[in-house]
Amino acid sequence: IFSIVVFGSIVNECYVNKDSQHPELLCIFNENESACSYGIAVGVIAFFGCIFFFVLDLQFQQISSVKDRKRAVLLDLGFSGFLAFLWFVAFCFLANQWQRTTLTRGFAQGADAARAAITFSFFSIIIWVVLALRALQRYRLGTDMSLFATEQFGTEPGASYPGYPGGSGVESTETYQSPPFSESLEANPKGYQVPAY
Repeated sequence: IFSIVVFGSIVNECYVNKDSQHPELLCIFNENESACSYGIAVGVIAFFGCIFFFVLDLQFQQISSVKDRKRAVLLDLGFSGFLAFLWFVAFCFLANQWQRTTLTRGFAQGADAARAAITFSFFSIIIWVVLALRALQRYRLGTDMSLFATEQFGTEPGASYPGYPGGSGVESTETYQSPPFSESLEANPKGYQVPAY
């Protein structure tokens, strides 16, 4: 939502005419086109990134491979940290350019939108840092196998792994009388016929 506010306010109200003698639209941030373009770009990247990671979170439980889950969490962590950095740069850049802006009558009409873009850029830094910390916590929890296989292990600390159930679901009480792969001293063990070629 914050990214929509930032790029929406810049696109809608931060391109204004300086005065009646200059008909071209100028960026309100010190007439610096780069400031407006950067704010729009970061806002759009953040918006589409949020959509992607929202869908990934919805599908996370269906990812069966632990390696794929680890990659998804690392991607979330890296993207969140990267976006927190981009929003920090956006906040500093927009605030600096706004401080240098001389408000003419034409620029005054977009002043509220410029302040909103700066304010929500700052809030976006906090949100993306929190998301990065959440992804880091999820990564740390993911190193514990019980996160991925909770139904397979007992809840007690010393619980052993239950064996694979038999075909009928009932465990057999029979045990082997002799080891299954022991060597026999007989040349032809019982029941074995030497094939004739």
